[in-house]
Amino acid sequence: MTDAQTDFWRETWYGFERFSGHIYATEAAGDFTFQVRVRADFSTLYDQAGIMLMQDARRWIKAGIEYNDGAPAIGSVLTQGTSDWATGIFPGDPGEFWLRLTRRGEALRLQYSTDGQLWPLLRLCPFPGGAAKVGIMCCTPQRSGLRVTFDQISLLPPNDKDLHDLS
Repeated sequence: MTDAQTDFWRETWYGFERFSGHIYATEAAGDFTFQVRVRADFSTLYDQAGIMLMQDARRWIKAGIEYNDGAPAIGSVLTQGTSDWATGIFPGDPGEFWLRLTRRGEALRLQYSTDGQLWPLLRLCPFPGGAAKVGIMCCTPQRSGLRVTFDQISLLPPNDKDLHDLS
């Protein structure tokens, strides 16, 4: 369950820095694929849950569902000094979804799934090599009390499927 006013964000648009969100992560070096199923009841602006890869407070990426403008959105925030925010309409049931992050060299492939079978691309982006922590995250910038369940968690060798292979 989330604490009040928790978030991960750096500067862009809003001008503030927040590094108070919840993260449960493990060290991960080299190439890998991290995958998880997420279940939550999003209801308040900016409620969010998903995955995170973090080198430090200035270099990280998070991805998942974020409740935005009265609806669940699938999105990601890449921070390399300052944060960006990419978001879109989530096509499934936000109460249950899957996320996958594959790191290969200095590139990240983020995917999501509404059924655990079909994995559309959410984001392909650069990310510095070297040691980092990968795991699960959740935040509630406007409240406390979001209950999130993470299961089917795996950290495996990298998924080397073709970029357009959605399996």
